[in-house]
Amino acid sequence: MHIVIMGCGRVGSSLARSLESRGHSTAVIDSNPDAFRRLGPAFAGLTVTGMGFDRGVLVKAGIEGADAFAAVSSGDNSNIIAARVAREVFSVENVVARIYDPRRAEVYERLGIPTVATVPWAADQVLRRLLPAGSEPAWRDPSGLLRLDNAYAPFAWVGRTVAALEAETGVRVAFITRLGRGELIAADTVIQEGDYLSMFLVAARAEEALEALAAGPKEDD
Repeated sequence: MHIVIMGCGRVGSSLARSLESRGHSTAVIDSNPDAFRRLGPAFAGLTVTGMGFDRGVLVKAGIEGADAFAAVSSGDNSNIIAARVAREVFSVENVVARIYDPRRAEVYERLGIPTVATVPWAADQVLRRLLPAGSEPAWRDPSGLLRLDNAYAPFAWVGRTVAALEAETGVRVAFITRLGRGELIAADTVIQEGDYLSMFLVAARAEEALEALAAGPKEDD
């Protein structure tokens, strides 16, 4: 793949090196040529000095043949403009923009431009390390309607099927980590002792669902 990255700060430079180490070709755009020093002497990708939303600059970076575009500069406006140019002018399908303002992030997500809202993500990571395990979800979708929770299967559910658990609790089990390995599940997958469940929940009913999970099956087979 060829990936164009706008912004050569700590995030952009780290992203470029990671992609290159995976065998992808990369082009990094930044208005400050000194920023490219962060890439290190071993970086073999393309560096282009200029504004990432300038069409000529994007063309120099290979946007016309790019498989993906990431706008990760320090400016929300620049990132979203560049992302829209990549998507709407050059028809790059896989586009993501780094956004600091969570309100803007929600708006652009609804417009079809995937965003990474830096401040809410960082705050959530800190919050989940401050509070007791399990008190905060592992992930929330940008609309706030869905969340992902991780929890060990209560012993009362051992021997029951995933379908039974989902029917009684209202959760949707995405996958199970069993003996340290992630496993996709089917409706008839039987829950075993020590299974670590990764579950999607409707946020408004999360407390009710988690209480039902902890309570166990309502009736014995």
